[in-house]
Amino acid sequence: MNQETTSIIGFDSAWTNNPRSPGAICVIRQGPEGTWLHLAPKLVSFHEAVQIIQSEQHLVTKCLVALDQPTIVPNLKGSRPVDKVAGSLISWVGGGVQPANRSKVGMFDDTAPIWRFKNALNAVEDPETARSAASGLFLIEVFPALALISLNEVFCQRLAQPKYNPAVRKRFRIEHWQAVIETIRTFGLTGARSQIDEWCDEYLAKIAPRKSDQDKVDAMICALIGLHWIVAPRDQSVAIGDLTNGYMIAPATNGIHSRLVTAAAKRGVPIDFKNESD
Repeated sequence: MNQETTSIIGFDSAWTNNPRSPGAICVIRQGPEGTWLHLAPKLVSFHEAVQIIQSEQHLVTKCLVALDQPTIVPNLKGSRPVDKVAGSLISWVGGGVQPANRSKVGMFDDTAPIWRFKNALNAVEDPETARSAASGLFLIEVFPALALISLNEVFCQRLAQPKYNPAVRKRFRIEHWQAVIETIRTFGLTGARSQIDEWCDEYLAKIAPRKSDQDKVDAMICALIGLHWIVAPRDQSVAIGDLTNGYMIAPATNGIHSRLVTAAAKRGVPIDFKNESD
């Protein structure tokens, strides 16, 4: 085991366990020799994701899993408070936040794969501790759509959310796909450098990307959010919500957007919560 290496694992789970529509995972490693893309995004099931993460545990000291799926869902119906806060900004740019509640069979009911995934990992879900700990396995919830708004000012305008999902053919725009890839390139160059750059070249060249390609793109964004969370100054990220009702971690390189602050205050949702011991 490399006692000084950390794995940041981005997992876009696709929320359900449909074999025809798997999620995607990638691994960025950080150690004395620098930061690099260890595993390029690939399609995986929940079970396969667990195997990759557990393998990483045996090879490094610290693992952080950045998951694009709600990880704390106590509400039986409706949306979580954090979903409403994020939705205030996402809807303004022309997107939407899928409500998470326990009535959604296959996603968040008692037998949903997300809970089996969490049980199999037995990871610590405490974002602030994940930043400071020297070792261990940690899990955080992230949201690529929210991250992109923060990372690229072009996306942070009224009805300007990038339409980069090839599965929605009527709305998909290749120039939006390319803009997302270039945003990843800029974000990634602060960490994994050449490997991220090469990966972006490959995905930028795709003339007709598929939905599976977009899943891999989101997995990369997840991993970079996780990397940013643990290496960047704390004030360059935002934690919305809490560990009881649900939360999200996102980069805030340009500060916390006023719409998030206003929506959080209106609903009594914490922003940048801390441990009671902090």
